[in-house]
Amino acid sequence: MKIHIDETPGLDETEIVIRCAHTDEQILKMLALLRAFDHKLTGLRDGRTFILDAGDILYADTADKRVFLYTADGVYETPLRLYELEERLAGCGFFRAGKSLILNFHHIRSLCPEFGGRMQATMSNGESAYISRQYVSFIHEKLGI
Repeated sequence: MKIHIDETPGLDETEIVIRCAHTDEQILKMLALLRAFDHKLTGLRDGRTFILDAGDILYADTADKRVFLYTADGVYETPLRLYELEERLAGCGFFRAGKSLILNFHHIRSLCPEFGGRMQATMSNGESAYISRQYVSFIHEKLGI
């Protein structure tokens, strides 16, 4: 793979061009990571609103009809519903892992099968999340197993 950076003063925004013989899984992964950099979300913590990069979010879950975003730095509440987050982050490596859980595939460090068909995901910050058995097939498909 060759990488070229062409600095052009006066451009209004950054443009990325990918030239390839065919689109494969590696190209799709790069696109998902690039899209995550361009997605911003807001999160509330300690009475302040923070602007978060989607790529920094490890996972999102619900509790008491409220939705929370988890990053390596902390927990933020978002006004969005879980299905709205799922729609916004679909092309960025996020996937539904349970009725009340969305995981960032790029922050999964390891996976372990659990009793009853569930799967335990250890995230990049060391926390564990459990993938419901109806969503485990996505992991198998994504990993080609």
